[in-house]
Amino acid sequence: MTQDVICLIAPTASGKTALAYELYDTGRYHLISVDSALIYRDMNIGTAKPTAEELQQYPHALVDIIDPDQSYSVAQFVNDAKREIDFAHAQGKTPVLVGGTLMYYMALLEGMNDIPATDPMIRQQVMAMIEAEGIESVHQYLASIDPVSASRLNPTDTQRLGRAVEVYKQTGRALSDWHAQPLTALADNPKQHWYILAVMPDRAWLHERIALRLEMMWQQGLIEEVVALTQKYRLHADMPSMRCVGYRQVWDYLVNIQAENANDGVIGSEIDKQATTFSLPIVYSNENIVARQAMENQALYATRQLAKRQYTWMRKLVSHPRLQQRHNLQQLPTVEQAKAYILQL
Repeated sequence: MTQDVICLIAPTASGKTALAYELYDTGRYHLISVDSALIYRDMNIGTAKPTAEELQQYPHALVDIIDPDQSYSVAQFVNDAKREIDFAHAQGKTPVLVGGTLMYYMALLEGMNDIPATDPMIRQQVMAMIEAEGIESVHQYLASIDPVSASRLNPTDTQRLGRAVEVYKQTGRALSDWHAQPLTALADNPKQHWYILAVMPDRAWLHERIALRLEMMWQQGLIEEVVALTQKYRLHADMPSMRCVGYRQVWDYLVNIQAENANDGVIGSEIDKQATTFSLPIVYSNENIVARQAMENQALYATRQLAKRQYTWMRKLVSHPRLQQRHNLQQLPTVEQAKAYILQL
């Protein structure tokens, strides 16, 4: 007898979280977040994270699991998702993976290489190497041990360059060699039946929802949240947490007005590489007000572009020949139809 696994894939601001609450209320489902922003503690407003009260009433696995200054790989996500799926089945419940992070779903459905998780000591060594020698030197080192990865990666991408060096130091094999191996997917488990629901609502409707959500985030204090994060954690702009949509735009805005207020001439490319702390209150000159409006417009555009990428990937997903053969793929226009489909399984 096979056990069901449900993937509820939907773009940002589409209403999937509210649907997850309704599913949880039936007592039949175990909710697993598939969202690379919700993993971070204290990043609440810009991620549209459910409140602490909501999470207590509607628990989501893989929410609030690391600090914003920590790293979390796709391999770690897959391992954690497997643990939660097995836990749900052991409890007699159906796991529902809900979210819109494409790289996580790709790893679950299309597979990934069996690269070992990074040894913390190796990671510290590589971070110290980057700090002492600079990212350009590390990129040159990577080119000597793994020219394929070095040519593929952005020479300033600290996270991915560091990861490639970590893999080589830990395993003695180039990251590109690992990537050349056949992929293994969690969804290929013959004892499980995966239902993959791609919810793709009307684009104009979604754009309106995104605008309303962002307006609410500004009112709730997203800018102040970013300031507080920099005061609690050692953060810089290259960290994955601060590259999340919304946070990156606020960060750049704060860098610019901090430089203007201090009149110190610090520019983004310099400040990206060092831990940065912002402070309140923000002095709102006419120039800063204009800069804030530009920042809000950039965040809106970036969020809509994220939704566009999610649509593009979901269309490819539901037409993927191998996945069509192995799984039950459904493209649905609303979360209401997704709810009806799930409840009749």
